[in-house]
Amino acid sequence: QVQLVESGGGLVQAGGSLRLSCVVSGRSIRFAPMGWYRQVPGKQREWVADITTGPNPTTYADSVKGRVIISRDNAKNTVYLEMSRLKPEDTAVYYCNTMAPMSALWPWGQGTQVTVSS
Repeated sequence: QVQLVESGGGLVQAGGSLRLSCVVSGRSIRFAPMGWYRQVPGKQREWVADITTGPNPTTYADSVKGRVIISRDNAKNTVYLEMSRLKPEDTAVYYCNTMAPMSALWPWGQGTQVTVSS
């Protein structure tokens, strides 16, 4: 059973930074495309960034491009999201998962809350 554990969220002022981590257990991420998503109450979960194993591995949503960096440590089976110049609209619960059709996603973790104050 795959388990995802996100951490690193918190309360920060606008302009601040956070580094989110996602530890995966139960399956190696070595060959898996991985992504970060976020969700605000009452809205659908949205994709933020993803990282594959190909030559151009990272892709970002326009809303975060230039402010976040996704990375991975296959040896630690961990995916990271470094966030800087945070804005109040970045406030959400952040989740990681593999990049796959909805029916093939791994069980969601509990997420990590990011709150950005203005």
